[in-house]
Amino acid sequence: MARPNHYRASDLFQRYDGNPILTPAQWPYPVNAVFNPAAARLGGETLLLCRVEDLRGFSHLTLARSRDGRTGWRIDPQPTLESSPEYREEHWGLEDPRITWLEEEGHFAVTYVSFSRGGPLVSLITTRDFQSFERVGPLLPPEDKDAALFPRRFKGRYALIHRPIIRGEAHVWISFSPDLKHWGDHRILIPVRPGWWDCHRVGLGPQPIETPEGWLILYHGVRLTASGSVYRIGLALLDLEEPWRLVRRSDQWVFGPREPYERIGDVSDVTFPSGALVDPATDELRVYYGAADTSVGLATAPFREVRAYLQTCPAPDPDPC
Repeated sequence: MARPNHYRASDLFQRYDGNPILTPAQWPYPVNAVFNPAAARLGGETLLLCRVEDLRGFSHLTLARSRDGRTGWRIDPQPTLESSPEYREEHWGLEDPRITWLEEEGHFAVTYVSFSRGGPLVSLITTRDFQSFERVGPLLPPEDKDAALFPRRFKGRYALIHRPIIRGEAHVWISFSPDLKHWGDHRILIPVRPGWWDCHRVGLGPQPIETPEGWLILYHGVRLTASGSVYRIGLALLDLEEPWRLVRRSDQWVFGPREPYERIGDVSDVTFPSGALVDPATDELRVYYGAADTSVGLATAPFREVRAYLQTCPAPDPDPC
């Protein structure tokens, strides 16, 4: 058992007063829900690529833009990315994107969930401007979700964090590829912790964020209760050059459902982080999250405090299962 940590980790992040920042009522066409956005910066603007559920129950991706990342959102008048009959893996829609800027390639990598007849799987699209897109296609077979690429390669190999379901187990894994097509060296990276707040399943939140101490990971953890599942947010730190090594992991969750828009919706009691940006000028970490599978919320924290808190977290139990 890890040593106790008496710091109240849930004080790290503050909800934006204007939450929820994006709702179905703001959409330029009829939708049921807007949630789980990926985040990026381009041309001095914050871009959120949101999962949007239509009135049939299928999802697509639509872009919203803002100068300050909080207000004045300009939403594409039509879906930005939707399922294509040429890509059979997208039969039941596109879900839960994450965005990574690949410096070496000079483009954004958008990983997302394609909902195929065989189940959900991880697919990849690339873009430089979020106006034209190139589909790479599926990366790994079903059932798999919650994936993002690292922004740089390690000894010539791309690295992907993802969450397959294997024998009913739902741990976070890491895999490697020389070419984004052939994947191997699969390893469990962040396992569930029986009895803890993240005992049922865990999954990657936003893309990995590089810090001097290591790769900052935000992840969601799920616990089953008598009233249903509760989705909360935890932190982890990976080694900078050997990202398959988990260095630190928070005992406590740092954020969880509390406000009505997080507790009541299509799926109650959900805070699902999927986009994050760091503002070096203000030292602000902005985390965009899906609230109750219905709307989009924003939480912020001083980046240096998040990094400092992680340094107080224990090294992971070598065999938490």
